[in-house]
Amino acid sequence: MKKKICIQGFEGSFHQVAAEHFFGKNIEVICCSTFREVVKLSAAKLNCDGGVMAIENSIAGSILPNYNLLQKSNVKIVGEVYLQVKQNLLANPGVKLEDIREVHSHPMALLQCIDYLENHNWKLIETEDTALSAKHIHQHKSKHIAAVAGRLAANLFNLNIIAANIHTLKNNYTRFLILQNAEDANEINDANKASVIFNTDHTKGSLARVLTKIADAGINLSKLQSMPIQDSDWKYSFHADLEFETPAHFYSVMKSVTSLTEALKIYGIYKNGKG
Repeated sequence: MKKKICIQGFEGSFHQVAAEHFFGKNIEVICCSTFREVVKLSAAKLNCDGGVMAIENSIAGSILPNYNLLQKSNVKIVGEVYLQVKQNLLANPGVKLEDIREVHSHPMALLQCIDYLENHNWKLIETEDTALSAKHIHQHKSKHIAAVAGRLAANLFNLNIIAANIHTLKNNYTRFLILQNAEDANEINDANKASVIFNTDHTKGSLARVLTKIADAGINLSKLQSMPIQDSDWKYSFHADLEFETPAHFYSVMKSVTSLTEALKIYGIYKNGKG
């Protein structure tokens, strides 16, 4: 039986590419209009075996609202995928560069390819989604409209890649989190990374004491993201990604820093997705 994986966006999107990278190609994707819906369905586990949610991009930075969704949900992080974002110019079979009058895509995708696009006298149309743009030009058999999207969208909608890798910055990666219902998430024996959130008492040096404890224990802090605590006066919680040798080592260090925090929650321990 195919696993049903929730993704944000439409069939053929980069979320689906990330899902196939982690779970394999023999999956059924459940397309969600919002990240909130992805988290809700992943936590409910009724018709969903897991979810994929973008959390940060190497150029645009963190997607802060998604950290808040993690805080309020009953999901665990069970993995991550670092995906290089490669944008292509797609068109229906037979359409040539000289036939194109308009290019449709998500505004971020258009911006990522602006150096290439501005070399042509095309009208740029912003749309809801890269893959949806590809689907529309396929459905309408457009002869004068192209889309900017990924290779998976080209394959799904029988489109030709008439210009490959047109993005300006080649070192563009998006990090995706793999989510599952907390009760269904199994222990990962070879885990070497974890995501946690903690609060300090906000006295002078309280954050430094936590970070020093982590560093002295030989754990690498690969990310630290502050987020305002709702209904508080300029107080913050801290999301941290930690890299370690063994889960036992990680749990030992978390036990030692508990007394230095007001609250500490482990979102999940999983295998580092880099490489």
